Amino acid sequence: MQTKIKGLSLWCAVFSSTTALTLAALPGTVAAEDTRINGFYENATYARDGVGLSKFRNTIQLEGEKRIGNVGIFSNVSVNGTLRGTYDGVYDLNDDEYGSEAGGPIQLQDIAQGSVPHGGGIAPTPLFGFDINENPNDGMVVLGEHLHDQDNGVAFGVPVRPCDVDSRGCIDDYLDKDEDELRFQEFNDRLDFIRELYVDFDLNFDSGNVLSTRLGKQQVIWGRTDLFRVLDVINPVDYSRNNIYDELEDIRIPMWILKTDYRMGPTEVFEGFAFDDLNFQVVWNFDEFRPHDIGQCGQPNVILDAGCFFRGMNNLWENGSTVANFAGATPDGGLATDFGPGQIGIRRANMPSWKLSNTQLGLKLEGVYGDLGFSLNALTYRSQLPSLRGGIPAQNPFDGTTDVYPSLIAFDIHFPRVNLVGGSLDYYSQGIDTVFRFETAYTSGEEFANTLRERLYSESDVARYVIGADKNVFIPFLNENQSFLFSGQIFGQHILDHEREQRTYGEAGIPDWEHNWIGTLLIQGFYMNNRLIPKLITAHDFRAQATTLAPSVDWIVTDRFKVSAGANVKVGDGARKFDDCRSCNPWDPFTQTPGVVNHQPGESAGVGGFEPLGRFKSGPIGMAQEEDEVQLTVRYSF
Repeated sequence: MQTKIKGLSLWCAVFSSTTALTLAALPGTVAAEDTRINGFYENATYARDGVGLSKFRNTIQLEGEKRIGNVGIFSNVSVNGTLRGTYDGVYDLNDDEYGSEAGGPIQLQDIAQGSVPHGGGIAPTPLFGFDINENPNDGMVVLGEHLHDQDNGVAFGVPVRPCDVDSRGCIDDYLDKDEDELRFQEFNDRLDFIRELYVDFDLNFDSGNVLSTRLGKQQVIWGRTDLFRVLDVINPVDYSRNNIYDELEDIRIPMWILKTDYRMGPTEVFEGFAFDDLNFQVVWNFDEFRPHDIGQCGQPNVILDAGCFFRGMNNLWENGSTVANFAGATPDGGLATDFGPGQIGIRRANMPSWKLSNTQLGLKLEGVYGDLGFSLNALTYRSQLPSLRGGIPAQNPFDGTTDVYPSLIAFDIHFPRVNLVGGSLDYYSQGIDTVFRFETAYTSGEEFANTLRERLYSESDVARYVIGADKNVFIPFLNENQSFLFSGQIFGQHILDHEREQRTYGEAGIPDWEHNWIGTLLIQGFYMNNRLIPKLITAHDFRAQATTLAPSVDWIVTDRFKVSAGANVKVGDGARKFDDCRSCNPWDPFTQTPGVVNHQPGESAGVGGFEPLGRFKSGPIGMAQEEDEVQLTVRYSF
């Protein structure tokens, strides 16, 4: 209880003091003509099938703008700020699922006995095995147990309690949130309660061109599409709030950025050809590197369940653990095996430190020609998604030697440098009253899991694109007075250096699909003078055969009070299987996969299961198949 009061007090104190300081700078308590202050309070309450309460998030957001005017050679000077604080009561109200009481003792699959408790696997030599007192059978779940219960591949116990309650598997400086950081997510070392804080100013030239600059903590929006990002990759994203389903405006993580635009207005490129508007933009993200927040195991939203895989693997490395169906594995299963510390797992996350070479630089040329808008984009940045690189020194549990073994499932986490080029188009067709949107990006430097390679990853160029269209359509029998908005888009991804081969027991290589498409559709109506807004959002992953249906209704009760009710339902095939490298056999001559002739050390025989690499075939929709929810949100604006 003391922790809860401490966190809540901090939340209230920061908002009270910040609001007081802001108002003190104003001429009186009522906003002046050159000053704007507004905000809202919001409660989002979600209930998940089979789990109960999955969100009880209370948010206060305060936004302010102070227009200063001309300062020296600069014009249109203004200061803008947004403060946001949340308290998610799910960690207190449903703590046996998400808080200090989450998890419990577990059983792991074993072909000989059906199942064994954590700590009850085989230990062929004294170097196998671990101290059950350091890694007890409590406060855990089996990796992926909410998605599947059989043939689960390389599964193991994953601690799920906050890191101040149970530090097992908490990766320093990456996935190591304590209970207060889960409850009060914005109050952390990166000062995330300062949602935005920047100054705008213009420099006018005699030619009529303007250099507009924004300096400070901000979001830079490059994309023209929704839900899936192609060009809009400057800011990382907080997927722990609500997976991929919240508005990007709410889940982008603002960074300290310098953005400057050279606005040329109508510009003649050569005689007889002129743009209606032309703009050149430079973006320098000089903030310390920040990856996506993928969710820490023990939170309600852990995209791809990757945070649980990482936490369980770090616990394997630090403390040793039992791995299901490992020794002598074939597609029919294997023997649960107790590994010792430093043998397999994730050793650490190599977070890029702040230095000039780790900052990010982007260039964009943007213009308008008639009904056509376009942009050309280039960006060099650090991948905001983690990459697992094998090839780290680990202990051979058969003879005690430490070496780098081929295809051993022992990793460090890295965030590689990525280069992106791309562009976008949007076109309004007056004849059919439709807006068409197109966005594409080509990247080099991205890394993917690959069980054909000795370090279990490879680099590939990737092509991505989104094609979308927005159109208002009258449906008289539903509404005689107003049209419905139909907005559809198709997202494509193509891994250009994809590798996959058939082996004795199955395919090995890159689990991600070589070519994949996700389609989305929004249908939105308007009733009661635009105060009742029903909508349906759907998304379908074609290769994973997974679909999300999200119906909702917004009721704008008054100009200040809004109620939203909805659901998020998934249908489809769910989790998928893929090679998990149990059969990679790096410890020659001690291990051999049954039924495989001329099997070389480090070579996969294609033995696979749901865990851990099947998640990349299932995608974010498929890996959330058991997360159906009903949702209620109320907001009061002031």
